[in-house]
Amino acid sequence: MFPTNQPNPALLRGMTKSRLGRRDALRLGGLSAMGAFLAACGVEGKGKPQASVAPDAVAKFWAGKTQSGSLNFANWPLYMDPKKPELKKFTTKTGIKVTYDEVIQEMGPWFAKVQPQLSAGQSIGYDLMVITNSVQFGQFRDSGFLAPLDHSKLPNYAANAAASYATSTYDPGNTFSIPYASGITGIAYDPSKIKEPITKLADLWNPAYKGKVGMFKDLQELGNFGLMAAGLDPAKSDEAAWKKAAAKLQEQKDAGLVRNYYDQSYVDALGKGEVWITQAWSGDIFQKNVSDGTNFKFVIPEEGGTIWTDNMAIPATAENPVDAIMLMDFLYELDNATTLAEYINYVCPVPGAQAQMKKHAAAASGEDKEFLLSVADSPLVFPGESEYKRLHYYVNFNTAEEKNDFERVFQPIVLG
Repeated sequence: MFPTNQPNPALLRGMTKSRLGRRDALRLGGLSAMGAFLAACGVEGKGKPQASVAPDAVAKFWAGKTQSGSLNFANWPLYMDPKKPELKKFTTKTGIKVTYDEVIQEMGPWFAKVQPQLSAGQSIGYDLMVITNSVQFGQFRDSGFLAPLDHSKLPNYAANAAASYATSTYDPGNTFSIPYASGITGIAYDPSKIKEPITKLADLWNPAYKGKVGMFKDLQELGNFGLMAAGLDPAKSDEAAWKKAAAKLQEQKDAGLVRNYYDQSYVDALGKGEVWITQAWSGDIFQKNVSDGTNFKFVIPEEGGTIWTDNMAIPATAENPVDAIMLMDFLYELDNATTLAEYINYVCPVPGAQAQMKKHAAAASGEDKEFLLSVADSPLVFPGESEYKRLHYYVNFNTAEEKNDFERVFQPIVLG
């Protein structure tokens, strides 16, 4: 039977604005000079986290903790089917009741909201939360606000997660978190305007597309592409590297290649033909093609793209951590990961869900079958291992001074 949580294209059209709005909110909360918080997605550090975990930290945290029969889950809007089929299955299987709230809108404000209680050693009212690997992730981690995970309680994660997630520098070995979903920043283009295949970041510097190139105004997005185009690794970059990247981006601008530096409006610009080729977020392009019937192409450049990840984590003061970690692992059961991906349409952290989704498609018909196959076959939802190897996280800032230096280097490109 076709999964009940599968959205039809009409529903996707209704969801697109809200999902795009969420991504836009994250961007607007980022590196703007007036922003109170740096809420960029997917920041990878230059090295290991500053906070270390004592060898016995896991044993100490989990000692004596038992299942309570309930938990409270804080997530972002539109990150699970409103009917909550996965949570209903979890309750049926375990008897644990889940209270699910879509209360996280931006990382900066979320951290500011819960920090006082966490600092006081008090419960924030949630046992599980989905947080982006951003500057705030580092604040949660380094302040001791996240529970160290007992991986003996995560057998489904160990069996089914993509291996690449264990190698991030924001949480090496998944000490405090496991992924919920990811997204990719790459290149989108209109094949009706550009006949040759787009494969490289250098294509954004191609004079044949003068005045038809879109770039992001978000400085971390822009800076990452500048760094990779200059042959530099964002995770290992310093101010000297930033200046080289900025020079590369200034060259692009001075040549008249860039139509504009966009926020979320790049999607409309691509749709109207104002730009032919642009920096893009994977989920946007997939949803645009599904909702509007367009045929825009999305590629991860040979030099690399950017990945951000939203992660499930347990607050250190959680009242029901055993129930929370049980749900985390339950969502990594193959069928549950599959139905989540069918609804979310962002990068699924479980590669095996692709084949499972095709099984769901085989049992469906008509528009439902076509949609499921399009999701299962999309590299925007299921990147291959070769694609994962080309993905980078954002530059990490260990101090406010570093963040200001980065902003000072790249902001003139957007504002000048």
